[in-house]
Amino acid sequence: MNVGKWVKFIKDNINFYRDGFFELPYLSNSPQVIVQSIVNSPSVRHDLEEQAVYRNNPFSHGVMRYREIEEGFWIIVTSITFKKNVMLKAIYDEEFPIDYYTLTFSVFESEVKLQNTFADKTPFSSKYWGFKKPGTPVGAYFYKGSECEFYLYAFNKEWAERNFGFATLPEDNHIKKFLNSDNGFITYQNIVPNAAELSKEILTNLENNKRDLFSKSILKTQAFQLVSTFFKNAFLDQREGNYLPIDTPDYRKIAKAEKLILDTVTNPFLGVEYIAQKVGLSPTKLKLTFKSVHGVSMMQYHKDKKLLLAMQMIQNTDMQIKNIALATGYKSSSKFTANFKKRFGKMPSEIRF
Repeated sequence: MNVGKWVKFIKDNINFYRDGFFELPYLSNSPQVIVQSIVNSPSVRHDLEEQAVYRNNPFSHGVMRYREIEEGFWIIVTSITFKKNVMLKAIYDEEFPIDYYTLTFSVFESEVKLQNTFADKTPFSSKYWGFKKPGTPVGAYFYKGSECEFYLYAFNKEWAERNFGFATLPEDNHIKKFLNSDNGFITYQNIVPNAAELSKEILTNLENNKRDLFSKSILKTQAFQLVSTFFKNAFLDQREGNYLPIDTPDYRKIAKAEKLILDTVTNPFLGVEYIAQKVGLSPTKLKLTFKSVHGVSMMQYHKDKKLLLAMQMIQNTDMQIKNIALATGYKSSSKFTANFKKRFGKMPSEIRF
């Protein structure tokens, strides 16, 4: 799709509104095409020297920074705040090659309501990884007011084979099963330790915009460290999954289910039947689809997020640990401590001190 066609396509489709969300398409054939499609979208300013694209339109505002780390390996970092309910829709143009994998680390900032405390709400940072095969159509939904950072690593098949040897993986390897399946997208919650801190270092490097050999070498090392750690841990992942063909997930309904869970993360789990009724799916369909998108059941997702919220409160507040247990919905401090240690391998007191 040439520039003229893309601009016309954007103008014709950018305001498309369905089921409470504005659909914003972007071309996703390759990192070069992603950048160019954003540059050619309305209400942007492209600073070629900074390799940055600034956006401020009725739907969002933020900045996207990009670098070609080496041939076949790119990083695109986007910091964005959504002004409306938005669905970002990856589309493809067959006029361009489609041979890039994308690995995305996403950080979403929100507030959650606490229980049994004078503090009404507390900040909560939710994180996940998504690995996508070339040509996979994906729709990501974001609610008004969401503040997000996306660290997208794009690498072509040749680079992936040279660095990670997908073809040589044993047939029973989790990633090999995924690559051989009809599924195009898989997610993980917390597969890379300290990913947020390491990603911030990468963003700082991009913002400083230094072009000397040393700075480039540091950026390459940082980016490769995160990507290689992801695959090292993903290769060892023992999640269950038969990777049978499934219908394209209804990402809007899964996003709504996820929001219901996060909005009530300090409450008891709402239940599959209740959430299914609220999002308009059968309980069976919702369970299967949610797990196919997030890699875990809704109940486990709720439990994991509750404990991650507690971890962040221990690290970032002076609140007594017994009160953090109450604030995150645990009636028993001993049960909270047991679940916390099982999840993180340490007692809550060991994290603070």
